[in-house]
Amino acid sequence: MDLDEYRTESLKRWSSVAGGWEAQRDTMREGTEPVMRWLVDALRASPGQTVLELACGPGETGLRAAERVRPGGKLIATDAAEPMVELVRERAKQLGLDDVEARVMDAEWIDLPTASVDAVVCRWGYMLLADPGAALRETRRVLRPGGRVSLAAWSEAPRNPWSSVVGAELVARGRMERPEPGAPGQFAWADPQVIRDHLEDAGFTGVEVETLEFTFAYADLDAWWDVQLDLSPSLGQTVGDMTPAERDELRDALDAKLAPFVRDDGSVELPAATNVAAADA
Repeated sequence: MDLDEYRTESLKRWSSVAGGWEAQRDTMREGTEPVMRWLVDALRASPGQTVLELACGPGETGLRAAERVRPGGKLIATDAAEPMVELVRERAKQLGLDDVEARVMDAEWIDLPTASVDAVVCRWGYMLLADPGAALRETRRVLRPGGRVSLAAWSEAPRNPWSSVVGAELVARGRMERPEPGAPGQFAWADPQVIRDHLEDAGFTGVEVETLEFTFAYADLDAWWDVQLDLSPSLGQTVGDMTPAERDELRDALDAKLAPFVRDDGSVELPAATNVAAADA
């Protein structure tokens, strides 16, 4: 894999779905509430401190953490994709917050002074980076001694059918390549030991890793599909390249796989599982 090419393409893809993440903000906030709560609690943040969020997306986790550092504290919400950062700016404006600084910033090269923040949170970001080791070393550099990092990374694909069934079906149909071992991706850090090793290699101590189980709820399978199209940085283009008949065949196959999770009234509840981790600088 050409890592520079990956960085360029990744930035384009995530920039292109910022609107979809905004549209699904409430859905994701409600569904991932247990994850946000764990990550924010693990930071042990207190009033007056500075929290840095990396790969913030629409910024829901960082905005939750910001509540813990008031009064006198600050959230620095960062993402490499300008459209994602703009979502945070607009959300902070809507909420009337003046303690949120939203900045374009690459997690592998954090543009902040050494020992300048008290806590760093990154929800489902590190495992997507070209060089997560560099990002964690940068994370530790900008943390003050005794500062905390908390992160989330998806658990194994079979425990996340809400997302993994799509990729598996596209691979089976020759529409997507199976990720190379060790390549960045949604399930690259599915093994908790990988997370532990990365944190310890970057110099963090007191590493704790857990796996949280939760669910995503949808009105029906059409609603689930709409969410996937909005959130995925590649699905929309892949589906757009299909003929109408191929799209119908794909949906029929996916609906069949998810049928066990459909209730009598047509609503859907899909299991999800993520690893969460925290450590001391």
